[in-house]
Amino acid sequence: MAKNSFPVMPKAGGGALSKAFWGLVVVALVVLVVKYPNDAAVFVHGMFGVIGDAVGGLVEFFRGVAK
Repeated sequence: MAKNSFPVMPKAGGGALSKAFWGLVVVALVVLVVKYPNDAAVFVHGMFGVIGDAVGGLVEFFRGVAK
């Protein structure tokens, strides 16, 4: 029997409680998008802005390191 190379990482699959939790998360997100579509769109737009700023910062950092 092979040893798990990452003992801290959880095994794939998960139990019924994990599946129920993620199912509730998906249902909550769908309800929020249907009930408040404008707010959901603003939130997603803001998250893409944050991700874009982070990527831009990393690119600027590596350009500075390469000089």
